[in-house]
Amino acid sequence: MRKESRLSLYKKNKFGTGKPRIVSNGMRPKKSLGQHFLRSKRALEKIVDAAHIQEGETVFEIGSGEGVLTNLLLQKARVVAVETDARLCEKLRDIYAKEISEGKFILIEKDVQEIENISEILPEGYVLVANIPYYLSGYILRRFIGGEYPPKRVVLLLQKEVVKRIIARNGKESILSISITAYGVPKMAGVVPKKAFAPAPKVDSAILSIEHISRDFFNTVSEKVFFEVVKAGFSQKRKMLGNNLKRYGKEECETACFACNIKAEERAEDIALSDWKCLAEHLGVSGTIKS
Repeated sequence: MRKESRLSLYKKNKFGTGKPRIVSNGMRPKKSLGQHFLRSKRALEKIVDAAHIQEGETVFEIGSGEGVLTNLLLQKARVVAVETDARLCEKLRDIYAKEISEGKFILIEKDVQEIENISEILPEGYVLVANIPYYLSGYILRRFIGGEYPPKRVVLLLQKEVVKRIIARNGKESILSISITAYGVPKMAGVVPKKAFAPAPKVDSAILSIEHISRDFFNTVSEKVFFEVVKAGFSQKRKMLGNNLKRYGKEECETACFACNIKAEERAEDIALSDWKCLAEHLGVSGTIKS
């Protein structure tokens, strides 16, 4: 019965070419949980490929859903998954009973936001892979990329426009892109059209890969000071950098810009990550924000 349940996740397409598509298990998605089940096996394989999972690694999956991504992950690694929908958890326990008994699959029935200490359930160097509800995107990025117990690598399926902002596809930086690149190296690993989901969301998605995650960037500057300077610099997008940073004091701002070889007439979106670090190092020493 368990094998039949797992195999029922895949079927040949109507042309009989043998290229599998993912089919529904008959469970209705919950709108309140932002559920959009990914039906494209090709997209799921791209997500797994982007994670570069190595032997012996543990994968943390947020939102196992119907278990189709879980199935591919279990072929490569031990999986610790968190799923808040009790209906889906019941299905997953049935489908992956063998893996659960062997300790290869650990399923936690809980909202990821309710898990207080990640280090108690995951080893150091874990890999985060997830097809998360869009409303959780900001929380996941804040907690796991810049958190106290970050993963080694992250692969997330997010809104395509959000991913484009993170990688600064148009050459223009944002608080979001700066915040992510301060901790790791992001890239777009593929696009997933909205028709690949059931029900289809309103926008297309993209696979975001973040590698080389660490806090090394902050060895010479306080995280708190760095992000205060970045937020101040972006406080009024259309204004010049010098105007936005004048709250630190006109003289202090001019001195910092000169030391960092930055023109005060530039806009925040045109300033590189390394230049923001330089500004924070100088403004953090010269004083605090003035009222």
